[in-house]
Amino acid sequence: MKAVFLSFYQAFYEEVVQLMDQQGIKGFTAWESVTGRGSDNGEPHYGTHAWPTVNSAIITFMEDEKVPPFLQAVHQLDLTAPQQGIRAFVLTAEEMTDKK
Repeated sequence: MKAVFLSFYQAFYEEVVQLMDQQGIKGFTAWESVTGRGSDNGEPHYGTHAWPTVNSAIITFMEDEKVPPFLQAVHQLDLTAPQQGIRAFVLTAEEMTDKK
C-alpha cells in the first residue's frame, strides 16, 4: 500500500478530486488552505497581499498498482499550468489493525 501526498494550487482542487474519482480512489484527507512555495520555478502561494494565492493538499492511500496511472494523470493536469504546480510524493504505508 502507498500513501500519496499531493500539494497543489487551490484552484485545482475539483480537478484533483475528479482524477481520484476517475481512478477509483475513494478515501482521502484534504487540507483546503496551505501555504508554501515550490522548489523549482513555481510561484509562492502565501495567502498574503503580495502573493494572494494559496495551495491545497490531499493525502490518500491506495494499492501499489494504482499509483503509476494516478501519477500520470496528475502529471497531465500539472502540464496545463506549470507555474501553479501540482506535486505528488509517494510513501510506503502500512495499514494498522487492532489485533488482540
